[in-house]
Amino acid sequence: MAETMTISEVCERTKLAPGTIRMWEQRHGWPIPQRTASGYRKYSEADVVMIKHVAAYRARGMSVGAAIERVRNSNSPLEPSIYAAVATAPGAPAPQVLRKSTLHALSRAMEHEALAQSGAAVCFGAFQHESFYRPVESRYRQIARTAEATVVFADFKKFTDSGAHIPIEVPIAPEDALGNEWVVIVDSPGYSACLLAWEQPADAAHGGRHTAERRFESLWTVNPAVVRRAAEVAAKLAGRSNSELGERLDNLLATRPIATDDQTASLTALTNRIVAYVESA
Repeated sequence: MAETMTISEVCERTKLAPGTIRMWEQRHGWPIPQRTASGYRKYSEADVVMIKHVAAYRARGMSVGAAIERVRNSNSPLEPSIYAAVATAPGAPAPQVLRKSTLHALSRAMEHEALAQSGAAVCFGAFQHESFYRPVESRYRQIARTAEATVVFADFKKFTDSGAHIPIEVPIAPEDALGNEWVVIVDSPGYSACLLAWEQPADAAHGGRHTAERRFESLWTVNPAVVRRAAEVAAKLAGRSNSELGERLDNLLATRPIATDDQTASLTALTNRIVAYVESA
């Protein structure tokens, strides 16, 4: 049987007060600890990981209910969604709520800068639906021509690897946490950037699937360490569909240098692209 912990041990691990964890359980029905015959709470290692993620979201201003919902809907507490993994990582930027049209502008800017840099990147994109990917497929095919690996996630019918310098299509299931996320990751020695977002449930139902006014909780950064964290999690998720691909991506990331912290020229170019695309939206 897996080792369990008392609430005192959990509090020592998470730096939370016992009353906080009990309040979450009473008001939000979470976490759900095991109970001994005497009624004492017992927690698993997975519980501790999830509690830490909720605490990290709370520290960034998210409400308790929203933080718990986000963590409970993650694919797995030990294999979090890309957004969850990065949002709780050191150096992660504060989240912002952005319109879909703004995300389109940010995505285009990052993708086009990747094309301009041509720096043997490892790239990932997540599109929720295949119908969202197909209109920009040509851009990802251009990126793939000079990238070391380009992987796209969507509700594809099957896994497709058509060979070198062509985007690899990785299917995601409807219940997968990644199926509710928007992802652009570019990890190369001279340029790193990522945009991560997840659609807030209340807004997903407002105005229909394709409205530009849909809202997403979002974060974007050019911090090389944070981008590498996002790329590593994306590689792990790709490996669920194809273990050989996952191993290849892991090896690529393990043997390549992290982008230099001084990306002044790239950041200036990226910012100019963002402003141009936002203005034209």
